[in-house]
Order: sequence, then structure tokens, then C-alpha cells
Amino acid sequence: MGRIARKLRQWSAEWFDLPQHIVMDLPRFTMIGNRQLIVENHRGVLHFTSDHMRLALANGELEVFGTNLSIRGIWTEEVCIEGAIHDIKYHGTGESS
Repeated sequence: MGRIARKLRQWSAEWFDLPQHIVMDLPRFTMIGNRQLIVENHRGVLHFTSDHMRLALANGELEVFGTNLSIRGIWTEEVCIEGAIHDIKYHGTGESS
């Protein structure tokens, strides 16, 4: 996405009071304790085992480490992960908004 397009989307989100994660195509993470993680705006599962998961994001990857991890549900832009979550790492591409 070009710099001008990003600025225009950011300005529109602020002006119309819209959630930036929707307008800017940013990931949104919702964690409930250490037992459940919901990731919105993902681009697919890259790797999955019961102790490690990698998700593709628009501008990077998300790694989830834990035990007894499972995918409770996966939809077009949302995934729900359950299990004992020990660590989460976000690897961005370095693009600035």
C-alpha cells in the first residue's frame, strides 16, 4: 500500500471515528487469560502443532507457543486458538503507518 493511501485511510478512520484495525487492515488480538486467543485479520495458518503455531498477517507473522494448542474455529479473517498459551511473538515487516 502506498504512503499516500495509508495516510488517507488513517485520516478517514480518525475523521469518521472508525476502528483503525478495520480501515488499515491491522491485526486485532483478543486474549482471554492464557487459555484463548482470537486473531482477526489473519491471512492463513502457516504452521500448526500442539505446541507452536504461526499465522500470516498482512504485515508480518504471529507466533503462538504453548501446550495442548488447538484451533477451535477458523474463518476467512478470524481464528480462535485454545490451550495453555505461554508466549506470543509478533514479527512485523517494518512498515510504518
